Amino acid sequence: MSFNIRYGSANDGENSWEHRRDIVVNMMQARSPDLVGMQECLDFQADYITEKLPQYRWFGVGREADASGERMAVLYKWKQFSPLEVTNFWLSETPEVPGSRSWDSACPRMVTAARFYHHRTRQCFVFCNTHFDHRSEAARQGAAQVLFKYVTSLGQAMPVIVTADFNSKAGDSVAWRTLVQGDIQDAWLVADKTAGPPVTFGGFGPPEPGADARIDWVLVRGPIAVTHCETVLDQEGGRYVSDHFPVAARLRITP
Repeated sequence: MSFNIRYGSANDGENSWEHRRDIVVNMMQARSPDLVGMQECLDFQADYITEKLPQYRWFGVGREADASGERMAVLYKWKQFSPLEVTNFWLSETPEVPGSRSWDSACPRMVTAARFYHHRTRQCFVFCNTHFDHRSEAARQGAAQVLFKYVTSLGQAMPVIVTADFNSKAGDSVAWRTLVQGDIQDAWLVADKTAGPPVTFGGFGPPEPGADARIDWVLVRGPIAVTHCETVLDQEGGRYVSDHFPVAARLRITP
């Protein structure tokens, strides 16, 4: 699942974190994703979810130079998966420098990636989670190049999953065209079945009828079959889990 959770200190009135947090927990309990890439996540949000749902653990560092602030949190079912190696890098001309930014990015943007081991099948794969800039088109294009370089640097046999709020329209942006090429695929387009509308931002409301604007995607590379991909519209009493709709994909990694 890719899920922009909306940062928990935002002054969102009736949609503030304290009013949504149990709806988020209920959604995750019902959907039961094995792995979740969360964007805009603050540490206390991930802590609350894992306290309520102890089947999950999480990791991630803040995007600022001192490791504070929003993070690309990765939640995982610890009885099924073990993170063998965690990597953090920034979407800039100096990716190895914490807190760095380039191309007029409004704020530091980063990637948290991990090589996971699946206990039952003994299969390894890489899971990446990121969030592209919301203001600068140049920053989104530059970020796509940095991310593409990282994904393609991994061995061809290594399955890769990418979750993100790309702030770029699928199928109609430079970032999408940069990333979705070769053997990197958009899960929505290659899924055996899709559900929900092709729009992922709702501003805490329902999707606009007829809208076609997927800015949150799940990407896959390597021996991965996508059996289902869904825009998750779960809500309680008209209150949605976030200003974005989560995107859930059912994947099958073949040896």
